[in-house]
Formats: sequence, C-alpha cells, structure tokens
Amino acid sequence: MVKFSCMLVLSLSTFNAFAMDDSAILEQGRKLFQTDADPACAICHTLADAGTKGKIGPVLDVLKPSEERVLNALKNGKGGMPPFVDHLTVDQMKILAKYVSTVTGGNKQ
Repeated sequence: MVKFSCMLVLSLSTFNAFAMDDSAILEQGRKLFQTDADPACAICHTLADAGTKGKIGPVLDVLKPSEERVLNALKNGKGGMPPFVDHLTVDQMKILAKYVSTVTGGNKQ
C-alpha cells in the first residue's frame, strides 16, 4: 500500500507540471531562468529569449540543448555548473528544461 501511495504521488507530481499549457510552461520557465532558480541561470548563461548575457556558461542559443540534456545538467551538474537537485523541484527542473530546449530549438534537432 505504501509503495502504491508513493507511486501515485510521484505520478501526480509529474502530471502537474505538464497540465499547464505551453505558454504557461514557457512563462514559468523564463522566470526560473531569469531569477527564480538559485543561483539564477541568467548569471552564467546567455539566452536571447530571456534577455540574458551571462559570460561563464555556454551560450544556449548556440548550443541548442535538448530537453533531456538540460534536465541531465540540472540533475547532475556539468563542467562548472552545480547540480540543482537541492534548489529546484523535479517539476521546476522539467519546466526549465522544456523552456530552454523550446526557445533554442533544441528539441527540433
């Protein structure tokens, strides 16, 4: 029963992030990127849609990462980027990954 309850909670939490329409996901993703992630992605990364000019991490408009690549970097860190598992929820990481991959065209490759 406990195992079933945990699985139900996990499946519902995943569903909630994507029950929003695409414009709401992009809006929330942009806000996470600009200010709400801790530290904010905007500090390090350049991303035209977010109006950011970070100079430490890669220029995401050029990199055009897939949703999976962004999610992996958020969960595990990459290069000098720390993991965000202690700073963002799984839903927030998924929203941020969808946002970045969508506005850069990363999911079209």
